[in-house]
Amino acid sequence: MKAIGIVVGGGAPLAFCRSSVRNHRFRVSFSSSSSPGSKTVEQVGIAAAKPGVFDDLFLNLFRTRLVQEVGWDSKKPGYDGLIEVANRLMKKGTANSDTVEATVRILRSLFPPYLLELYKMLIAPIGGGKIAAMMVARVTVLTCQWLMGPCKVNSIDLPDGTSCSSGVYVERCKYLEESKCVGICTNTCKFPTQTFFKDHMGVPLLMEPNFADYSCQFKFGVLPPLPEDDSVLKEPCLEACPNASVRRLVARNIDVTACPKT
Repeated sequence: MKAIGIVVGGGAPLAFCRSSVRNHRFRVSFSSSSSPGSKTVEQVGIAAAKPGVFDDLFLNLFRTRLVQEVGWDSKKPGYDGLIEVANRLMKKGTANSDTVEATVRILRSLFPPYLLELYKMLIAPIGGGKIAAMMVARVTVLTCQWLMGPCKVNSIDLPDGTSCSSGVYVERCKYLEESKCVGICTNTCKFPTQTFFKDHMGVPLLMEPNFADYSCQFKFGVLPPLPEDDSVLKEPCLEACPNASVRRLVARNIDVTACPKT
């Protein structure tokens, strides 16, 4: 199989082959269980990554865009303040769809003009979409641990019967753990992130948060169900949810088994 090269900014081609950047080992693979004798293909990827020196930069950039969308900022510094602004974003919309659309706008604002369109047009179609899915999985691990906590690339099963190293497993999502809210997870993270990657990068994504242990499985290359058919909407409020706690105190007869924002 020929190597696929991509020239970035007029620099040297980024070839999908064994390589290393600093201390990170790069590797991508996919195989087909439906094709006997098919060979594993190793290309550029990330087996594991540790939080980087740019974490504060990413946090501040994301928070700035979030504040611009909400029109309000928390007095708390760092991650605690970010969670307060995210909570305000969820309460700002009159419907869940408002919150999802606002979050998609925030995600789009983090990228330079035309980059998303070029990725969707030039990269997403390669290899039936597997190359693009594997690439974004590795970028997610490298750039998003400040938000989610420790995570790693893993292999997932695709609808066509193949397996592909385009998954990201989050061991214990920091965003969910700190917000303690199913609604914040689904409406400011899961649904808008799935929409962003599919509509603006051409990469289907299914996110499967586990509200029991706070883990989350990203499946790049897998189409999610329609929002109204997603089982996550049936999830009850977390016991630690601050919004649910307030509602319990205000009215004992209010049903809090289902999150009001799902």
